[in-house]
Amino acid sequence: MLINIPLLRLEYLYFILTLKKISEVKVAGVPKRYQKFTEDYPQVAEAYEKLGEAVHEAGPLEAKTRALVKLTISVGARMEGAVHSHTRKALKAGLSHEEIRHAVMLALPTLGLPSTMAAMSWVDDVLEAPEKEKSLEIKH
Repeated sequence: MLINIPLLRLEYLYFILTLKKISEVKVAGVPKRYQKFTEDYPQVAEAYEKLGEAVHEAGPLEAKTRALVKLTISVGARMEGAVHSHTRKALKAGLSHEEIRHAVMLALPTLGLPSTMAAMSWVDDVLEAPEKEKSLEIKH
């Protein structure tokens, strides 16, 4: 138990720092960094897109399940941008807000409260955004 106390404090600090970052970010479609990447490195971006398509077609999982898997991997890795992206893709795959939020809440026992609350706020960045920001053309 004593070993977990410092870890919980670090996780709480991470949560507070993440909230500050979240409050300064406005989610609006495809990130400018990714757009610049595709402009600067079109062949690499194309190869990356093809890899994404190939892994999605490599197995029997349906689109909704794949979207939830990708979202929860992003949540577990604590990747804010990826959570934004995969939340948009989950909506595009036809998942409801409740299904998306439930998938994130399943992380609670494993990741802990601060990390799960950070992930939930990242999901809400997208779910609570104006409709025009959510209706992007998203591949795979």
